[in-house]
Amino acid sequence: MDLTTVEWIMLAGAALLIGFAKTGVGGVAGVAVAVFAMVLPAKESTAAVLVLLIVGDVLAVALYRKHADWRLLVRLLPAVVPGLFLGAWFVHVADQTLMRRSIAVILLIMAVLQLWTSRRRREAAQQAETREAEAPGTPVKRLAPIAVGAVAGFATMTANAAGPVMTLYLLLSGRTVMQLLGTGAWYFLLVNVAKIPFSASLHLFSADALLMDLMLIPVLLVGAAIGTVVARRISLRLFGDVTLALTAVAAVLLLI
Repeated sequence: MDLTTVEWIMLAGAALLIGFAKTGVGGVAGVAVAVFAMVLPAKESTAAVLVLLIVGDVLAVALYRKHADWRLLVRLLPAVVPGLFLGAWFVHVADQTLMRRSIAVILLIMAVLQLWTSRRRREAAQQAETREAEAPGTPVKRLAPIAVGAVAGFATMTANAAGPVMTLYLLLSGRTVMQLLGTGAWYFLLVNVAKIPFSASLHLFSADALLMDLMLIPVLLVGAAIGTVVARRISLRLFGDVTLALTAVAAVLLLI
């Protein structure tokens, strides 16, 4: 693949962030998605990122598998399928410019959604008098898992950007950071593997891109190592705030 030194540096930085996202702060993956879409053709960038995401998912599952909430996963996973089909259709009909802008818009929507729900959650906690009203899982009762799954399926197929909506759902359900990481690790591994046939049918994979991914995997592993250290030291509130901020930054970068 004919890339400049600057572009290789950008991609290496993005790979570092993917590794960090899979074992630490998930929001930084949005920045990596934006970088890949800036350096590579927008459609093909989704497949290139997908390979690295799966490598990161395997690492995350190995580290956090014991913390997963399988009851929640069983409710969410079936709803992803319609979103994947709709996302694959959109990738097929969209041109490169529309695809790039769509990735940016999806990232921005995820950031706005998380900001709105975070504010609602904090206001409810301040006004609540009873323990039940204060419970962080209360708002989730109004969020249908089928809707979350479908939205996540579409977002991940078109922009590899389901992280914010899933992180938001898990945060509002009252999971700890480790539970969030464990449940998210299994969820994204299963969903990302399921995306391979869709991306292959759209001819998004190429030998050059796969070779590029192979060269970036060592950098991803460094990012994953850093993420494991950060994940055990970050607070739940800070985890959500960092995810929100970085998702917004990713959207702005791609729009610019």
